[in-house]
Parts: sequence; C-alpha cells; structure tokens
Amino acid sequence: MSYSTEQIRNVALAGHPGAGKTTLFEALLHAGGAVQTAGTIERGNTVSDFDPIEKQRGHSLDCAIASTDHAGIHLNLIDTPGYPDFRGPTLSALAAVETLAVIVDADSGVQYGTRRMMDHARARGLCRAIVVNKIDHDGAKVARVLDDIRETFGPECLPLNLPADGGARVIDCFGNAEGDSDLGPVADWHQKIIDQVVEINETVMEHYLDLGEGGLSGQELHDAFEQCLREGHLVPVLFCSARSSVGVQELLGVAERLFPHPGEANPPPFAKGAGENAQSIEAKPDPKAHVIADVFKIVNDPFVGKLGVFRVYQGTVRKDTQLFVDDGKKPFKVGHLFKLKGRDHVEIEQAVPGDIAAVAKVDELHFDAVLHDSHDEDHIHLAPLNFPRPMFGLAVEAASKGQEQKLSTALHKLAEEDPCFQVEHEAETNETVIRGLSDLHLRINLDRLKDKYGVEVQSRPPRIAYRETVAGRAEGHHRHKKQTGGAGQFGEVFLRIEPLPRGGGFEFVDEVKGGTIPGQFLPAVEKGVRQVLHDGAVAGYPIQDVRVVVYDGKYHSVDSKEVAFVAAGKKAFLDAIGKARPQVLEPIVDLEVNAPEQHMGDISGGLASKRARINGTDSVRGGEIVVRAQVPLSELEGYAAELKSVTAGRGRYSLDFSHYEPVPNNVQQKLVEAYKPRHEED
Repeated sequence: MSYSTEQIRNVALAGHPGAGKTTLFEALLHAGGAVQTAGTIERGNTVSDFDPIEKQRGHSLDCAIASTDHAGIHLNLIDTPGYPDFRGPTLSALAAVETLAVIVDADSGVQYGTRRMMDHARARGLCRAIVVNKIDHDGAKVARVLDDIRETFGPECLPLNLPADGGARVIDCFGNAEGDSDLGPVADWHQKIIDQVVEINETVMEHYLDLGEGGLSGQELHDAFEQCLREGHLVPVLFCSARSSVGVQELLGVAERLFPHPGEANPPPFAKGAGENAQSIEAKPDPKAHVIADVFKIVNDPFVGKLGVFRVYQGTVRKDTQLFVDDGKKPFKVGHLFKLKGRDHVEIEQAVPGDIAAVAKVDELHFDAVLHDSHDEDHIHLAPLNFPRPMFGLAVEAASKGQEQKLSTALHKLAEEDPCFQVEHEAETNETVIRGLSDLHLRINLDRLKDKYGVEVQSRPPRIAYRETVAGRAEGHHRHKKQTGGAGQFGEVFLRIEPLPRGGGFEFVDEVKGGTIPGQFLPAVEKGVRQVLHDGAVAGYPIQDVRVVVYDGKYHSVDSKEVAFVAAGKKAFLDAIGKARPQVLEPIVDLEVNAPEQHMGDISGGLASKRARINGTDSVRGGEIVVRAQVPLSELEGYAAELKSVTAGRGRYSLDFSHYEPVPNNVQQKLVEAYKPRHEED
C-alpha cells in the first residue's frame, strides 16, 4: 500500500511492567491484518520480543517496531519496555510518535510506571491516551481504576468507550449516547466527553449551544477532538482485553479515525545552532521539501550490520537518496530502505514525512543523528530527551587474554544502541567501567556480550574515586645524592605545602631566590611533585586542593641533572605531606528517593545507617514522597536491592555528584592499611 502523510498514525505503547503492552501490540497487528495469528509471550513467538534474552525472561528489554495497513491507514506501532531499568529505549521512542498510549492493568490500576510515562509524554508535547487492559479478568476493577485515573491525571481523562456485560464487550460513548455499561448509563459519559471536546473551540462551542449536538458536523467534532489531544485538554480512556481481543478492533478504529496524523500534532522541537544562539525551526511535513529525519534507534545486526532507524519529519527519503549525517561534509547513498516488522526488514521504495524507516551499513549513524539532503539543514538538531543519568557501575575486563579489543568493540556497539548505557575508561583506577540504570540493566548487557558477541567478562564493583589532600601547612626537604663511579646525581629541594579551598585544584609556586636551584631544573621539581599528585601519598588516590611552594635548594655544577631534581621534588613533597595532616576525601552525592508514603520510616532509617544527611522530604501527587539527602557514594553499594526490598519494588532513586569531603578516621585508616602492601611492592 502506498500512503500519504495524512494516512500515517504513529503510536507508542508504554506503561508499567505487566500491563500487557506486548500482548496488545500483537493483538493490534492481528486486528489490522499484519499477522495471521497473534503471538504470545508464553510461546515465545511474538513479533516484538524476538531477542533470546527477552524470550527467556518473558518481558521486553528493547523497543520493537511494526506496522499494519488497515482501512486506508498506515499505523506504525512501537512496543516499549515497561521496566524502569530499560528506560533508554522507551524514552527514545517518544521522538518518533505523535501519540503515546499508556497501558493500565484493570487489576492493578495506576502504578509508578503509568505516572512516569504520562509525565514524559506531557513534557514532550505528545498526545496521550490511556488504555485499560484486561477488563474481562476476574480481578478487574474497572470503576475503581477509572476513578484512580481521573484522580491522578485530572478530570480531562474521559472514556471514549465503556466496558459492558462484565468486560465481554465495549460500547462506544463518543459517537453513541444509548445503552448501559458496567460504568453506568452511556448517556452520562457521552455528555461529559462531548462537553469536554466542544469547549476547546469557541466557534464549535457556539454552534453546539445554538444548534445542539446534531448541528455539529463530523469535521467540526474531529477538529475539536484533535485540538483537545494536542493541547492536553482531553486524555481519552479506552477499554480492552488484548488476550481475548475484546475492544481491540475498536481501539484500532479510534487510532485510525481520531488519533492525529503527523501534520496535526504539535510540531517537533527542532532547533538550528547551539547554546544561546540556537533558533527554533519548523520542520514541515511537506514531501517535496528538503529531507529532515531523526535517528531514534540504532541496531547492530550481525547479518545486516549497523541499522539506523529514523523518523522522517520533512521531505521524502527514497532509495539512492544522498543524505548527510549531522554536519558531515560527505553524504552517504541510501542503497536499501527498510520498514521494520520486529526482527524482519521489509524493503521499501520511499518514506514520506511522518513515516518510520531504516537504513543499513552506514557507520557514521548514531543515536539522535539528524539526516538531511542539503547543507541548508546543517547544525539542525531535535531537542534532546530527558534521559536519566546512569549511576550504577561495574568494572569489567575480558575473561580471556587476547579478547581486549573484541570486548572494547562489543561494548561500543551496546552503548550505541542504548543511550542509558555508557562505557568509560577510568584513568586514575585504570579500569573499564560500564554504567547503567540498575544492576539488572548492567547484567542484561553482560548477557548480551556473551550471547551476541561471544565475549565473556569478569566484573567487580568499580573502585570509588577517592581523593587525597592535606589539612595543614608543613615543610618538606629531600637531598638526592647518588654516585655510580662516573658523574653522579645530585639535587636538593626545600618546599612547603598548604591546603587550598575545596575544589581549588593544584598550584605550584616558585619562590627560589639567588639561583639555589637553577631555573632549568624547576620543571623537574614540578614533575616529581606531579608524580605524587597522580599516584597519591597515603592511600594511592590522586591529591587535590594543595599549593606547593619551592623556596630553596642546592645543586652541583657537574652532578645535578633533571632526574635528580625529579626524585628530590617527589621525596620532599612526600615528606611534607606526612607532616601536614593528610586526609582522604570521598565523593558525596545528592540522592533523591521517590517511594510510596508508607515507606518513609524504612527509607529514613536505612539512609541514617549510611552516614546520610537528610535535607528534606516532600509529598507529591499519588501518595508518594520525595526524600532528598547527601550520602557518601561508597555507602550506596547494593542500595538498589535494599530499596526494592523495603518498598516492594515501587521505590526508585537518582544520583548526582555534589562534592568531596574527608572520610571518617576509621574509614581512612582502612584505606591507608589496604594501600600499604601495594605501596611497599612499588
């Protein structure tokens, strides 16, 4: 089927784990005729969860894309992971759709994942809909769930259809005012949603007041409905049971008739330039304009190579089109253009504005790259999504010698696919550290390393990035004298040190008078001092916030050499540090914990045992609290599992670096003792 922008609907399915997103994804594809039989998670034959690890665990780990052509409409669907550990792919999908359908379990109601995704969609300016799934389950509480939705997200949440006969069917209450439902007379809900829709537009409101509902044209109602969605004045609620297909065909019909096409939704937030000079620009869904597309997903496929999945915002991408990546000077040729159907790639001739497509074997592609066909569109970018910062870390190394390069390549590919998975090399600890959103997030990526790339690793908690400093002033001295038969080595240094304010870094000051140390040897003295700065003096961690003043010394006209003053500067600095009350500093992080209010006591008690300073608590909508504290990073190892245990999986937290401060004496003693064996070996 060939189609235009006006025939496209882009919808992402999101929500709390277990709400039934993947099952609904399959049911919609089946209802639209894209698959002959809807797959099930239990059988491991779904279109979306095709990864072996997803099949093994029974839930989505990445977003999956498929489309269906039905009733003259081309519907692009994106199934997203529910677990917060895999928010990267879920949030990435928001850059590709006009509508986010948040799935709610009729048994469990509104949960943390529901609120989180509704907030993200609102902030992004997306149209939102809520789909209440599993309405025919024995434990379904549809009336209570609808009340919960309206209490949590506001009275603008109104049903477009209603469950009837105990969830055995649904009945339309937008275009129909007759009949009874499990939630009362259809006429009552019909009146509420009509009133909500018509009040958004003054002209439509006047027609309605003058002529009644019968005097409104279908186009007037459609345009007002679309405006309500775009402005957040209406959040439609729909009921279904994906497992038994109750309400699925009706949901597909609503997506086709009422959800916005790419030309009707809020314009995408593109800008040209950077920083304060950036200017907002409008990407128009004009098929004849210059191409503007955004890469929202990268897949490293072992057979196809790197696959860049993109959403076209302007222009038409055809086979053989020449496209630039970001501000690149050399274009690449679109040799093959694909539509995705889960793991399968279906070749197509073109992608019009609003469509989702993919191109393979272009190494320059990366997440959030902008593709365009003219240098007029250089320096254009889409407003960045608000991804959580990955704070959980593991130090990794190849389990087998000779696989270091293979490990590095594989980690790079995993990081390309997930914006919340990062790979760092910690120079001061000489460790490769992977960072993610949780221990589970990291463990899944380690499984992928083994299964997908054949690389096994050894992992351990990364070393905490402690620092060293001094608390007082002191003087140091060292004479380096070495005779080896011929010319010897001689250098003598006198220096003093003093602490700088926290964050002051390092200062090296020359106060030598009378040439007691010739100027050509002062850089050697500083080199010796900087070796100690890097390697540490008492616990093996870098030294910061200290001033070193060299004020005197001696030299020999024959034996003085650079190497002698390097050694003298190093030993004089170590001598001074030992007298200046050396301290080990630890990183302190700002911690923010969100959890149900009833767990406040457990959370506060747990933080108190971790040397935390609680700075305040706030109550937020939905019966949650936010606890803000400052905590030593070293105390938070294992905190994810602890918080999950005390809050029944409903608590979450975020971290940001704050500052360094001295560790307690007992902690410093342990760190110093642990360093001594290594120091002696050196």
